[in-house]
Amino acid sequence: MVYLSLIILLVLNALCLVLVLFALPGNWLIVILTCLFAWWRWDDGVFSVYTLIGIGILATLGELVEFFGGMGGAKKAGARWFGAFGALLGAIIGAVVCTFLIPILMLGTVIGACVGAGIGAWLFELAGGRQIKESARSGLGAGLGELLGITIKVSLGLAIWLIVTVAAFWP
Repeated sequence: MVYLSLIILLVLNALCLVLVLFALPGNWLIVILTCLFAWWRWDDGVFSVYTLIGIGILATLGELVEFFGGMGGAKKAGARWFGAFGALLGAIIGAVVCTFLIPILMLGTVIGACVGAGIGAWLFELAGGRQIKESARSGLGAGLGELLGITIKVSLGLAIWLIVTVAAFWP
């Protein structure tokens, strides 16, 4: 019975991993489902406290990297704090808008976040008095930083899923 429950957990966790591609908190859902399973079947000793803490840390790291990816990319490309804030705001707005404008599986959200971060940093840098070329460089850095942040978050989500999968069947 435990193995059937574990297989159901792993399938649900795989579905949660897909949610990460839509800028939804899939990594956290994996952590929550795994913690609930561990609590439910604690006497079976399937997941250790260290495993649960480890996946929680990875999920937190993934959120931070994704959240600050566009900002970091903009700052790395020379943006000021105003442009970095524009990247953050643009990424959020772009992800939401393009999810509906480009209804292709996950593509709209990712493109929207990256383009939105770039446009947000570019516009905020222009509004702050920067030249077009400098603003465009900040926008490009923000878009690339956002893409890197999303890629790292998805990679960490895959790592979380693999850790849970191995821990589920490792003696």
